[in-house]
Amino acid sequence: MQRFDLSSWQAILTSVIGLALFALIGVGIRLVAMFTIQQRRERQNRQINERLKVLIAAYKVLGGSFTGNLAVDPTHLGELRRRPPTAGAEALDLSEAAVAGSDRGRRIRDAVEAALSDIILLGTDEQVRLASTAAAELVAGRPVHVAELVVSLRNFVREALDLGAITGVVPAQG
Repeated sequence: MQRFDLSSWQAILTSVIGLALFALIGVGIRLVAMFTIQQRRERQNRQINERLKVLIAAYKVLGGSFTGNLAVDPTHLGELRRRPPTAGAEALDLSEAAVAGSDRGRRIRDAVEAALSDIILLGTDEQVRLASTAAAELVAGRPVHVAELVVSLRNFVREALDLGAITGVVPAQG
């Protein structure tokens, strides 16, 4: 390492400019590295937040009631209209009141299908397995039991938000 040349003002100026340039380059490299790391961290946080938002919305759809049983009618309204009336049975009532009643079931089914799809896309392995089972039950036209899936979602969200475990007994949701 050389000593600083302090013999003339030009030498002092050159030494000071050299030190300033070295410090400026060092600070610039540090800022670029910190900026890159910060952007990566922000992107990861956005992804985590988006995943949590989607899973919380799915939790609200699936765990919105405390019956413990989610029975969804897999019949679409169009299928109801296309069904021929059976012999000796009344004609299919498609009045506003009847359609509104069946429309609610269709909307619930659609919301549950969307929630299960989101869970299959963004859930953990256990949640994907449970959602796939529920989707298969829904396709088969059987009642869908989602209490275990709701508990898994609740535990995942609470863990991701650094919330403690629920100590009390929570009634079955679904």
